[in-house]
Amino acid sequence: MPAIVAEGLERAFGEVLAVQGIEISVEESEIFGFLGPNGAGKTTTVRMLTTLLLPTGGSASVAGHDVRSEARAVRASIGVALQEAALDPLMTGRELIRLQATLQGIPTAEGRKRADDLLERVGLDHAADRRVGTYSGGMQRRLDVAIGLIHTPSVLFLDEPTTGLDPEARADMWQQIELLRDEQRMTILLTTHYLEEADRLAAEVAIVDRGRIVVQGAPGRLKSDLQGDTLEVELAADGDARLEGALSGVEGIDLVTHERGTLRARARDGAASIPAVLAALEARGLAARSVTVARPSLDEVYLRHVGRSFAEVAA
Repeated sequence: MPAIVAEGLERAFGEVLAVQGIEISVEESEIFGFLGPNGAGKTTTVRMLTTLLLPTGGSASVAGHDVRSEARAVRASIGVALQEAALDPLMTGRELIRLQATLQGIPTAEGRKRADDLLERVGLDHAADRRVGTYSGGMQRRLDVAIGLIHTPSVLFLDEPTTGLDPEARADMWQQIELLRDEQRMTILLTTHYLEEADRLAAEVAIVDRGRIVVQGAPGRLKSDLQGDTLEVELAADGDARLEGALSGVEGIDLVTHERGTLRARARDGAASIPAVLAALEARGLAARSVTVARPSLDEVYLRHVGRSFAEVAA
């Protein structure tokens, strides 16, 4: 039985339909990625699945329990780390996680042992007795995840877990998420607007735009569905105004975008297209500093299905 199921899930705020007919099925011990820019409906969906917000349409179940009629059982089965953690800056990390153990009804001795084990797991044992207000952003995110795990949930919801973290802290969080899947066999629903995060962590990704899932599948399959290569040309000088339509006559080229002196295009055969692309640019008085050919990325998947690049939407 899937750990998370949503069928036609909707949420309206007045006349605004923020989530429109979400359909997902997440298997046990799987990381499922909800990928989309801010405002796409990812957090609203998570709030419904975690019983913090009632759906206005459709249905959903988590860990076998209906989010409407069995909300208490859902909450007992899940851990949640939302985008904005509500951590008391005057309490220590150890105090906060022990308090959560008490709130979950865990006996004192067992709660203290679990708290100490989790603080060590997320690499905060050395700072456990410091006030949370002195923690870095990455440390606070790790503490929030540890608090969500104190009652050993079967399903974990992580809403933008690495937003605002530096590259080192982000890589550390990725490792912690992978360990939860591999060692604890935990089901994880992860929302993110980082393409590389979804690509690395998720077994399956749903790309969300304006409250709808526009495409869903394994990242590798979604990318392989795009035949051909990605061609990226960095110009020697800014020439965005002259790039409009510059490659319209080049055979085998489509889905051309350009931004801040860099041109990106889909090419049936990237290497073979380079001479024709350079000639077309030269005809407009544009010189290339570098040309790169690569296999498709999730950004190209987003562009194909949404009609604009992820960078354009997220800006």
